[in-house]
Amino acid sequence: MEKTYKVIAIVGALLFWVMSAQLVVAQSQAVKAAQNYYEDNGADILNHYKEYLRIPNVASDIPNIRRSAQYLVKEFEKRGAEMELLELPDRKDVPPVVYGEITVPNAERTLILYVHYDGQPVDTTNWTHHPWTPKLYSKSMEEGGEPIAFPHSNEQVDPDWRIYARSASDDKAPIPALLAALDALKTSDIGLTSNIKFFFDGEEEAGSPHIRQYLERYKSKFDDGDLWVFLDGPKHQSGRPQVVFGVRGVTGMEITVYGTRRPLHSGHYGGWAPVAGQMMVELLSSMKKETGEVLIDGYYESTAPITEADRKAFATLPDYDDQIRKDLGITWSEFGGQSLIERYMYPTLTIKGIKSGNVGKKARNVIPKKATASLGMRLAKGNNPEAMQELVEAHIRKQGYHIVREEPDMERRLNHKKIAKVTRGKGYSATRTSVDNPMAKQIVSAVADASDEEVILYPTYGGTLPLYHFTEVLEQPLIIVPIANHDNNQHAPDENIRIGNIWYGIETYSSILTMD
Repeated sequence: MEKTYKVIAIVGALLFWVMSAQLVVAQSQAVKAAQNYYEDNGADILNHYKEYLRIPNVASDIPNIRRSAQYLVKEFEKRGAEMELLELPDRKDVPPVVYGEITVPNAERTLILYVHYDGQPVDTTNWTHHPWTPKLYSKSMEEGGEPIAFPHSNEQVDPDWRIYARSASDDKAPIPALLAALDALKTSDIGLTSNIKFFFDGEEEAGSPHIRQYLERYKSKFDDGDLWVFLDGPKHQSGRPQVVFGVRGVTGMEITVYGTRRPLHSGHYGGWAPVAGQMMVELLSSMKKETGEVLIDGYYESTAPITEADRKAFATLPDYDDQIRKDLGITWSEFGGQSLIERYMYPTLTIKGIKSGNVGKKARNVIPKKATASLGMRLAKGNNPEAMQELVEAHIRKQGYHIVREEPDMERRLNHKKIAKVTRGKGYSATRTSVDNPMAKQIVSAVADASDEEVILYPTYGGTLPLYHFTEVLEQPLIIVPIANHDNNQHAPDENIRIGNIWYGIETYSSILTMD
């Protein structure tokens, strides 16, 4: 009997090894199919993408954002997806969520792919070309690239070419990559291994103000989701692929401190009257050390601790901080020896801007009557936006300030030595999936299969997305798989996408769609 059990165990192990090998081969075939497809159809992919980029996609431009939504419905229906526009009742002024499904017989897993199809507003005067007239360049403008014509069908495509247009990278880039991945797999007769659902957000760049309403209203469509895969963001600065397990939260506030009720001549009153700018500088200096440590009581207490799994993920990052400092033209960074990724795990306090009077040729011999500072706070997991704002306000009071919400009247001025008007900004919490999550590990393996380089594991992005709505409403894990080039000028003039990064996206998405 014992020998029989051993034989069964050996046979089982061999079968498992064979099946695993077959799955690895299948995934490799999917990546190869993606490569063959863009090599044969690269020019057509670019020209089709060019037409999509022509559609303006600012969330407040309802007619054009709906044109973008209809484009997505049409293109994914061509690939066999069942598509529909999710709407809020009587709210045609709100961009729809574009929803779709591809059901795979006998699939035991459902992936929900998120892309936002809106983009940042633009000031066309700051762009080299009109932001919704896509231009192809031989390489990046910074490297001396020149404008070139979009290729004709069957012409060779250079992966270092770049398309310049609004949303070329953030976040329309996943769309041509997804469409091409589906085409490549169909052409090579390779089946998907997961049920796929699409969630295309039309107002992410506007803060996704209605996302929670959508998730709550249409919750039943997503209840069977095993993992949300957010297709957004750039690869690492080193060019290596990365998988991101969460994002920081964000909030902020604006503070105004008051001196005299009107501006004063600095000759007549200088050295006697309180100076609002000096008061503001002293208040801000009391909040933070030069080394970066925030001095506000309790500021770090609610922060989730760094885990051993997080530290193992840190080890996958290249030692790139010195290169980043060099690129930024600085010789030091806050918190001395701590790496950039480690600082992502803690809340920050940043002075976004200070205003009090004028400088340069517009400066006058005047003591301004008030000074205003705008503070930004990036939040780590565990930090509540309102609670963090309360801590800052408590610190302001500790410095002797009476806090108001409106401009102070004369009665308040004469009853309080120091007055600060605080205007709280909106915000949202950080969210993070454990690096040890089994489903997330499958995505990491699929991304690794599509690349010759080691995958970087980021426990959290430095930036923010309103992902906490997804984890709070649906209680499902999420992960981010970026494909864009890190120097894509997202949110800025001359936004661009490197063609090789679209090709990388096709390979990566093909691998994810066929993963074990």
